[in-house]
Amino acid sequence: MQKMWAGRSESATDKIADDFNSSIAVDQRMFREDIRGSMAHAAMLAAQGIISQEDADSIIDGLGGILQDLESGALKIDPAAEDIHMFVEQILTDRIGDTGKRVHTARSRNDQVAVDVRMYLRRESHEITVKLRKLLGVIAEQAEKNVDTIVPGYTHLQRAQPIRFAHHLLAYAMMFARDIDRIGDAVKRMNESPLGACALAGTTYPTDRGMVAKALGFDGVSRNSIDAVSDRDFCIELLSAYATVMMHLSRFSEEIILWTSWEFRFMELDDAYTTGSSIMPQKKNSDMAELVRGKTARVYGDLVAMLTIMKGLPLAYNKDLQEDKEMIFDALDTVKMCLDVFTPMLETARVNCDRMYRAAQEGFINATDVADYLVKKGVPFRTAYKITGQLVAQCIREGLVLEEVPIETYRAMHEAFDEDLYEEISLEACVEKRTSEGGTGRASVLEQIQYIKTLEEEQ
Repeated sequence: MQKMWAGRSESATDKIADDFNSSIAVDQRMFREDIRGSMAHAAMLAAQGIISQEDADSIIDGLGGILQDLESGALKIDPAAEDIHMFVEQILTDRIGDTGKRVHTARSRNDQVAVDVRMYLRRESHEITVKLRKLLGVIAEQAEKNVDTIVPGYTHLQRAQPIRFAHHLLAYAMMFARDIDRIGDAVKRMNESPLGACALAGTTYPTDRGMVAKALGFDGVSRNSIDAVSDRDFCIELLSAYATVMMHLSRFSEEIILWTSWEFRFMELDDAYTTGSSIMPQKKNSDMAELVRGKTARVYGDLVAMLTIMKGLPLAYNKDLQEDKEMIFDALDTVKMCLDVFTPMLETARVNCDRMYRAAQEGFINATDVADYLVKKGVPFRTAYKITGQLVAQCIREGLVLEEVPIETYRAMHEAFDEDLYEEISLEACVEKRTSEGGTGRASVLEQIQYIKTLEEEQ
């Protein structure tokens, strides 16, 4: 395929240099955006009298045919092409003749690629938020099933206080809800059309950039033509948002890996989302969760690479920016793949409620409530604290939990203990007493579930 920029150079580019320079393998996925952008540009050129309406109609019809053939598979993208922009323009010219060459009037590849990337990322980011909303729905469903499932709450990975398992799950729902907002904020800032900035300085033609921006779904146009073609802040912002999604998925995956271990046995994953061992027949490995955890590093790397590319670039466009697509596309693909496997993995997971409850009992995480009971009876806190500590030590020696200690043993420790103690220190009571807004009390947890459900339904 002849180079569109042929003319200045007298000799052909070296084959190795050609391959090195080519980006078609990466940017071909933007063919829809490239064709839509060219259609809108051609319509504007005709409206402004820069090209004839007849030429614009021919260009738009030709581009429509190319789009249809690419989507049906009748037309294959030439891997020898330099990039998707040159490929589409060359096929257009082959089909409609010299009229096809008019499509690039008042436009450069610099602003063309900038608009294609923004449009593609806008569409793909919407897909990610749809997947995140689906995950929110699954979390809400699991939370509803486990409103009354009591589990140890942890700090420092040590059992701390009893909570509802639904409450724990909803903490992740809040994280993913923020991720949706974060992606939306980045897309909003990104949604300015750079088309019409040309190479860097604008054009002498009487273009209407606003017309093109409106046709392509942008909120407006970029205000500075140099910034329009050299800006990749939007890639960095989105990569940061995607990396945060992965961080949240990774934290969740780590807990699932712990919960499904034999030591915890809080949860069992469906066989569809686990693997076995090639040598140990008893193994059921949480490989999907482990891979999500591992792929987080990949998205982090994409973000750091993008930041590194941008750190020393002078204005305006530089070829370094061709590298932006490989890393942002990799991050997109990774996040989508991880959400696609994580969501059904969580949806089909089975919760071992009895095991969670026993772990909460064995952790003596209602010990604070024993001390509080004595304080309410008039015992000084330090005295109550010491007595409770002695009771816990005795329970450990005898293999008991606080609820199983006979009332005579309690009374031998202090006369203030009475039969109403058992109701006060039951895990259900300990959980339900946390009535503060956002806490683990039943009413609060149900309110949180309803909030997440409203987010799931938004589009």
